[in-house]
Amino acid sequence: MSSGKIATTLQLNSTGSFSVFDPRGVRQTVAAATPGAAAGGGAAAAASAESDPLFSLDPAVRGAPWKVSELSLDDRYAVCRSVGEECIQDAELRALLDAKPHPVCYDGFEPSGRVHIAQGVLRTINVNKLTKAGCIFKFWVADWFALLNNKMGGDLDKIRTVGKYMVEVWKSAGMDMQNVAFLWASDSINGSADEYWRLVMDVARKFNLARIQRCCTIMGRKESDDMSAAQIMYPCMQCTDVFFLKADICQLGMDQRKVNMLAREYCDEARPKIKTKPVIISHHMLLGLKEGQEKMSKSDPDSAIFMEDTAKDVARKVKKSFCPPPAANPFDIAAHEKTDDGVHSNLDGKVINPCIDYMEHIIMQHPLFETAGVTVVGTPHNGGEDKSFGTFEALRAAYIAGDIHPGDLKTMLVECLNVILQPTRDHFENDANAKALLELVKKYRVTR
Repeated sequence: MSSGKIATTLQLNSTGSFSVFDPRGVRQTVAAATPGAAAGGGAAAAASAESDPLFSLDPAVRGAPWKVSELSLDDRYAVCRSVGEECIQDAELRALLDAKPHPVCYDGFEPSGRVHIAQGVLRTINVNKLTKAGCIFKFWVADWFALLNNKMGGDLDKIRTVGKYMVEVWKSAGMDMQNVAFLWASDSINGSADEYWRLVMDVARKFNLARIQRCCTIMGRKESDDMSAAQIMYPCMQCTDVFFLKADICQLGMDQRKVNMLAREYCDEARPKIKTKPVIISHHMLLGLKEGQEKMSKSDPDSAIFMEDTAKDVARKVKKSFCPPPAANPFDIAAHEKTDDGVHSNLDGKVINPCIDYMEHIIMQHPLFETAGVTVVGTPHNGGEDKSFGTFEALRAAYIAGDIHPGDLKTMLVECLNVILQPTRDHFENDANAKALLELVKKYRVTR
């Protein structure tokens, strides 16, 4: 086998079991008829090489039962709905919460490099909201998907290392892990190979190539890109994940909307039809820090704040970030249309100012500032008076009115970000395992 290539062989032997050869060369024999073993929550779901109980769905291994929400139905719905910039469909979400004390949410992530603040802090905020509402959150550690998408140069060992590092980030960021489980895609798929690949093939049979190619944006690709056959497989597999993991809610970013809609379409195409479609709660995509960046990029370190950035790194990046004053009345970064307030959004409500975007979705939603609010320290720019804001709406109104200078907004943003990031910095400095993982990840070259 040549370097960088993988081969997975499924061979039905005389005992009715599949012999699975995984990319790491470890032969495993698993029962051919174990529906949902890795995904559904039985004892077989814990069949992972990981010793960390967070990689198990078995309450006995985890040491605690799933947490039951103390909120009313109305409050559970409001908390879940606050996570999403879009929900498909609102009525279905409410009915789901009324029927189930523990709906299953899922998000898949490619281990592809260092964790930026949207993956680290925003993801933690959203997961904590959903688990507070009683949801069980399944993180699909998509190592095989990263391999298909050529992340880390297709080196699975590096991809697995990055996956472990990402879990350490979430631990340090304050994620409540009681209702959270991490599942390695490769281990789970190998554990129920017959079920998974039958589903993949059925999804692939139900849709034409053009429909699948429209989903390629989920990988950070364009429909016009010259993609490998492996990357064509990717959307079929991600659609399958929803059903394999028995997810009630797809809770991913807006950039994953197309494949989540594919999963809902598959419910109508499947035979027999799947009556209960997955609810889609799509969260906001945080802007890149530079002018014209609709999203952050790991290949451009100055486009985002990363979870272990030093205080100096944060100050430097924010100082250089795009933060137009109200009087500038800038044009929309994508459509080149004039904005309604010259600061925050265009006529369609699209955010154009990354500093304002960070304040809305990171700072003012973080537990440290959600109730306490923030204070802009008095400088000659703002008349020398400190100004305190208890809500994002009040802050935004003051900025539009010209009561907050862009430089003063940036100073406050730097201070808030450094307070939020300090526990993660401390974790990766003081925890020997986390520190070793980060040192390895920093040496890896990020590949697109």
